[in-house]
Amino acid sequence: MEIGDDARTIGRRVRQIRDARGKSLRVIAELAGMSHAHLWRIEHGERALNLSEIAALAKALDIGPSDLVRLPIPAPANGHTDAAVDAVRMAVIAASRNRPGGQVQPLEILRARVAATVDAYNRCDPGGEVGAALPGLVRDLHTSIAAGRDVAELCDLAILLHSHATVGWLRLVGASVELRELAASLTTRTAQDRDTPEARGLAVWGGMYVLVTAGAVDLARAELDAVSVPTRTPEGMQLSGTLALCRSFLAAADSRPDDMAAPLEHAAEMAGRTGEINAYGMGFGPQEVGQYQVRAVLETGDHEQAARIAESLLPETHLLRARQADYWVTYGRSLSRLRGRYEDAVKAFRRAELISPHHVLRDPLTREALAELLTRIRPDSPAGRELRRMAYRAGLPV
Repeated sequence: MEIGDDARTIGRRVRQIRDARGKSLRVIAELAGMSHAHLWRIEHGERALNLSEIAALAKALDIGPSDLVRLPIPAPANGHTDAAVDAVRMAVIAASRNRPGGQVQPLEILRARVAATVDAYNRCDPGGEVGAALPGLVRDLHTSIAAGRDVAELCDLAILLHSHATVGWLRLVGASVELRELAASLTTRTAQDRDTPEARGLAVWGGMYVLVTAGAVDLARAELDAVSVPTRTPEGMQLSGTLALCRSFLAAADSRPDDMAAPLEHAAEMAGRTGEINAYGMGFGPQEVGQYQVRAVLETGDHEQAARIAESLLPETHLLRARQADYWVTYGRSLSRLRGRYEDAVKAFRRAELISPHHVLRDPLTREALAELLTRIRPDSPAGRELRRMAYRAGLPV
């Protein structure tokens, strides 16, 4: 669907598409399961959305969620990012059709390249290292798998790469939901070929947020229910705990708050046994459990509780800089809806931007929170000036 260039927030896109459909605000609000007053505030930039609200509005408007969350053109914080996304897109398409078009490489060289790329993603590399590395690495990995040597080890590397850097980086830079799902499907297919609990677990973890963003909550739940990872090793405990965190977040996104506690307790038990570790490059541990809890509570709409939990955590102790940026973004979104905490929200978003600009400037939920804050903070105040600078960098109307 074509959307005008002035529709730079989700709310404005909702209003523009609703008008094009000839539907009243009240009708779309009822179809989305919200009050017409709440939808009015969304359309006028006075309320940011969560993932379940985006999916509900997309369904009410008879469009895909990607029509609502796509970035404006030109995209903010671009540089060479969009060109890199297109190169990754072509590599993933080629690999998905069993024509990767790369070069056969020795296992040890590919292992080093994958480790370097996953590490660059986790530390929020400022130089575009991930986007530059991914297209050739995706092609070479799948070409080497097709050559038939060291297949098990190469499949493990491909699953590790895709579940972290490919799917994760595409989300971070604001790539379309459809492209992220294609990358996640490639991960799932490779995991099916590998056929181990760990491979299937990593693939499910890597694709979970994609499915929730696409509104496919039932499918996400089915995939989680179909995988079970042994907990005999620290690595298994980490993966099992991470999948439990996914179950807790999914329950929140699926409006099942009573189902959030049990998987969260399992994850906390696993984290208590492992401590802060980084098997599979996940950075699992007590801090990660706390941060997932904040995300899940935020998805339920309880901003006060989400902020309270966030303030009990120590983000600097997280092993991964990418997760530190996640913390400040989630904390900022929690604060942005609390009267008297708007300036603190701006500070949190600015801390996230200093770690990883894309976490703030290209993330649709964060951009919505910035747009909402623009209606709440005096533009001539110090926080207002900082907010307007960030909003300008995010491509928002200021």
